[in-house]
Amino acid sequence: MKPHQQRTYRSLVSHKKLASFRVVVKETDLLVRTDRPLETETRDLVLRHRIPLERYLEQHPEIVHGLIPLPHDQLAPPIVRTMIWAGQKAGVGPMAAVAGTIAEYVGRDLLAHTKDVIIENGGDIFIRTGFPLIAAVFAGKSPLSSKLGVRIDSPGRPVAVCTSSGTLGHSLSLGRADAAVVISESAALADAAATAIGNEVSGKHDIEPAIAFGRKIEGVLGIVVIVDKEIGFGGEVDLVRLN
Repeated sequence: MKPHQQRTYRSLVSHKKLASFRVVVKETDLLVRTDRPLETETRDLVLRHRIPLERYLEQHPEIVHGLIPLPHDQLAPPIVRTMIWAGQKAGVGPMAAVAGTIAEYVGRDLLAHTKDVIIENGGDIFIRTGFPLIAAVFAGKSPLSSKLGVRIDSPGRPVAVCTSSGTLGHSLSLGRADAAVVISESAALADAAATAIGNEVSGKHDIEPAIAFGRKIEGVLGIVVIVDKEIGFGGEVDLVRLN
């Protein structure tokens, strides 16, 4: 895991319906929206899940840079087992799912304190709200960046929207997609699948094959891939044009 960076795209997010606050613990940099400010509770939850993850990585340093799925480890803490499971589903290493998994674990635990929760962790979003919302698609220097959004309308049901980019940010991608977006009920799976799909894209000619590849991953509900001016999507995706 690498140090957090300033995330300027966060200024594009509307905060009208929910309280908004930021929690940073080492590499974990969360933008959180809940019914009321819950900074202390959120920080405590981040630490609760990061500490066993950090200890496991110290004992298994080969995982940090591993790019292939790992076998199940019943002795691993739950958060690591979830990362391993997501990596197996998508065909990538478990660290490809780390941001989405942390967002999901913290988000689900926050539901004990708030009815609605949205957590963004490095472009990976865990959502559980009682109202529809639109997640803007940020795709770096693509002319389509922030011009389109994905509508999420599933009141009371957790949904994740996770993004991988080969041209933006510090997360490892072996492809050149400006944005590979995955919608799933699991943020861990969505994060891993976004990485796997993004790895399949070296140019605009790979958009359709990458989407076909991603739709074979069990648990993936929808996919959006952007390369420069070109876009493709498949599955359960409700794209919205943004002003």
